[in-house]
Amino acid sequence: MANKSAAARIDELREQINDHNYRYHVLDSPVIGDSQFDALFVELRQLEEVNPDIVTDDSPSQRVGSAPSAQFNEVQHPQPMLSLGNAFNDDDLAAWHKRASGLLEVDDFSMVCEPKIDGLAIALTYENGKLVRGATRGDGLRGEDVTPNVRTVTSIPLALRKDAPARFEVRGEVYMPRDAFAALNEERTERGEQLMANPRNGAAGSLRQLDPRITAQRRLDVWIYQLGWAEDGATPDSHTGMMQWLQELGFRVNPEIRGVETLAEVADYLSNWVGTKADKNYLTDGVVIKIDRLDYQRHLGFVGREPRWAIAFKFPSEQAVTRLNSIAISVGRTGNQTPFAVLEPVQVGGVTVSQATLHNEDDIRRKDIRERDWVIIERAGEVIPRVVGPVVERRTGAEQPYAMPAHCPSCGTPIVREEGEAAYHCVNARCPAQQLERIRHFVSKTAMDIDGLGEKLVATLLENGHISDFPDIYALTEEQLAEMDRMGEKSAANLVAAIEASKQRTLPAVLSGLGILHVGGETAHLLARRFGSVSALMDTTEEALQAVPGIGPILAKSIVRYFQNEGNQRIVGELNAAGVNLESTAELETNLPQTFAGMRFVVTGRLPGFTRSEAEAFIKDRGGAVSGSVSKKTNHVVVGEEPGSKHDDAVQLEVSILSEEDLRELARELTIEGNA
Repeated sequence: MANKSAAARIDELREQINDHNYRYHVLDSPVIGDSQFDALFVELRQLEEVNPDIVTDDSPSQRVGSAPSAQFNEVQHPQPMLSLGNAFNDDDLAAWHKRASGLLEVDDFSMVCEPKIDGLAIALTYENGKLVRGATRGDGLRGEDVTPNVRTVTSIPLALRKDAPARFEVRGEVYMPRDAFAALNEERTERGEQLMANPRNGAAGSLRQLDPRITAQRRLDVWIYQLGWAEDGATPDSHTGMMQWLQELGFRVNPEIRGVETLAEVADYLSNWVGTKADKNYLTDGVVIKIDRLDYQRHLGFVGREPRWAIAFKFPSEQAVTRLNSIAISVGRTGNQTPFAVLEPVQVGGVTVSQATLHNEDDIRRKDIRERDWVIIERAGEVIPRVVGPVVERRTGAEQPYAMPAHCPSCGTPIVREEGEAAYHCVNARCPAQQLERIRHFVSKTAMDIDGLGEKLVATLLENGHISDFPDIYALTEEQLAEMDRMGEKSAANLVAAIEASKQRTLPAVLSGLGILHVGGETAHLLARRFGSVSALMDTTEEALQAVPGIGPILAKSIVRYFQNEGNQRIVGELNAAGVNLESTAELETNLPQTFAGMRFVVTGRLPGFTRSEAEAFIKDRGGAVSGSVSKKTNHVVVGEEPGSKHDDAVQLEVSILSEEDLRELARELTIEGNA
């Protein structure tokens, strides 16, 4: 049995952690930093490990850890989760309003506008104030029981903050934030895995994992939009009142919900939302308009499987159908042979699309995509256009199944596909297409950031024999460059100065620029912080690399294989001889004071002394967190030249704005305070 003092402390910790989760996820107004929150969580887990007899299902520590499930059980929804009717223009919206007015026998009524989240619908059942079940929408009548996975979503309360009906259900949308989606795809790129198509697929795939521990690794979030049903308890009589009540219970409600009185106000909301939705950290595919009074909703009821009291105003389609003329191959900087579709140009989401990704040969075969097919193109979620699949009904027999070519289209070398990998590779290190892509990557902003050395100039320098690999860049002279078309003496001098300045880029920039397979920006920073120099990394082993959190066997093998290659060793030697910095000027990560612990930063615009990734590493190395969007949780926004809308968001939300020098000074001041 647990002693009384331990039990009391456990109760206190649970209450504190639940309160801080509510402030962070629901009120968007945290009162402690991440490190302080983590300390509370660690203490709770340690106490519960010593006192397992008082661990309860609603403890914050129990969100993660159950074993994989063999399958999902079917759930019968007590009340159907029905779909919404759609409006695509003002006339559709006016017709819906007129029908509802006629049935209600009133001229007008209050309405509510709210973003239509592009995620996965979920029903959450609570009994006696505790979460007992989470179920997917399914076909509206039957869904899947995903309770263990739902429990890992930290913005879903396991226990409510105040008294509520003995048994009730709320409905919402689980989604993957934009920045979490980008981070997930970056990780998949580094591991050589197929990318997620869009955040909605990322959310659905994550919530339906058989192993909840995988779901927990994917940062999911939720917006609650409706009370499904309730037993034994009074509830508000309007939708706006209901949303306020649910928020007070501890549920996360979208702050963009607005009450409106007329269709003109609905139009204003739609116009404003279309202009600002791209700045949000979640995707939407429309706006939902609901009648506010719940007695009106009950009176109107449903027609078919759609409520008469609500309608979804859908944004313009981001899909289109066009002809796939042929399938071509793109050769990446690591030799990856990536097929892509050459299309009849078509408008998709306001952009003309003439090419789209096809991922790999397996994906083409799985979807049965053929040359000369009519295909569906998608550009949802501001991602690279992709081919969803063929329109089989339009086939004539002239369409040709596709097979990967046996040789690299750039150099003619036979291509290979290693066991366990989806992509084919060209193994010729001197492949012209690889050389161009390798150098493009080396000089890019995410690597050495050599301003003025664009793709066309790199291609011309390769064709003229002035360079054959990226170390040759450091031997270029003003005289050579001035002879190039459209260059001139001033431009040549500026470029040589930019090349010279790049020698002092940080170690993560160099490691990223080398083009090591699966090593992206985040991994480059991790390696720099752990090893401190290229020479130390060259001498390490797969075992030592795998001991670093975040580096698995595939990545470790890729790094070791890269530095064992004689050609790559020569490149490193030539960079060193040219004076390129190959060592970290910062302390190793174990030595840096965590002066930014508990702080959230946003970096925007061009900084004079940092690349974007360098600035983010500067913050993360000191314990800070970096976000892609500004919110009330942001402590500081670091602003450079041409910052864009994030600067305006900081001003509007009254968030501290720092220059690069302010950021460095803040780190110095906090370090001095910490040492005092």
